[in-house]
Amino acid sequence: MHSLRPRLLAGATFALALIGFSSAADTPPLRALLVTGGCCHDYDLQARVLTTAASKAAPVTWTIVNEGGKGTRAQIPLYDNPDWARPYDVIVHNECFADTNDPVYIRKITAAHRAGRKPAVVIHCAMHSYRAATIDDWREFLGVTSRRHDHQSQYPVRVVAGDHAALRGFPVAWTTPMDELYVIEKLWPTAKTLAVSKSEKDGNDYPVIWVNDYHGARVFGTTYGHSNATWHDAVFVDYVVRGLLWAAGRD
Repeated sequence: MHSLRPRLLAGATFALALIGFSSAADTPPLRALLVTGGCCHDYDLQARVLTTAASKAAPVTWTIVNEGGKGTRAQIPLYDNPDWARPYDVIVHNECFADTNDPVYIRKITAAHRAGRKPAVVIHCAMHSYRAATIDDWREFLGVTSRRHDHQSQYPVRVVAGDHAALRGFPVAWTTPMDELYVIEKLWPTAKTLAVSKSEKDGNDYPVIWVNDYHGARVFGTTYGHSNATWHDAVFVDYVVRGLLWAAGRD
């Protein structure tokens, strides 16, 4: 059962969190918020995988908010507090509410990132959240505009910016487990593509990993992350964690 209140995971206390980090004692734990829930995915599994992997890479204290049920429309209570983002160093958006379209609600989210320059990681269905909205605030924040996806397949990933910290150690050749390729209608001028995959339908390359500068806030994004198989893939989890650390300035 999903709690209607944030759940705190003391990631900084994980025994593995400090392994390999000689300076960990001098570095305060990263305070990370994971906002998750909504339609179509195993968010409990995804939360476990991400928080465990990130806390092995660096000292992290996690807060998880899983609200809104499993439908495509929700307005979660978290965002009613104007200071919802203040306690955190980085926010991970992994929610999936495609049919929520209230501009006032959406701007409660983006305003916290813009005014507070709060960095973020945006994963998979976050790109289709609020796609019914007529305003572009969320899309500007993401750095991409997408409203649909291709079928599930195993998509080869081609790196176009391998020097970026988030792709450090990324293999020369990697093919996803079964996953969805999101059709990117627009890459915003503030965004930079790091890797692409080719559509099996139209033959076009679409960004699948990118970074965005949202009014001074670092944003790392990936459209992959649909299937449980993807979340069990070490390459996928590694680049999401590296993206998290880059966004938070811990790269």
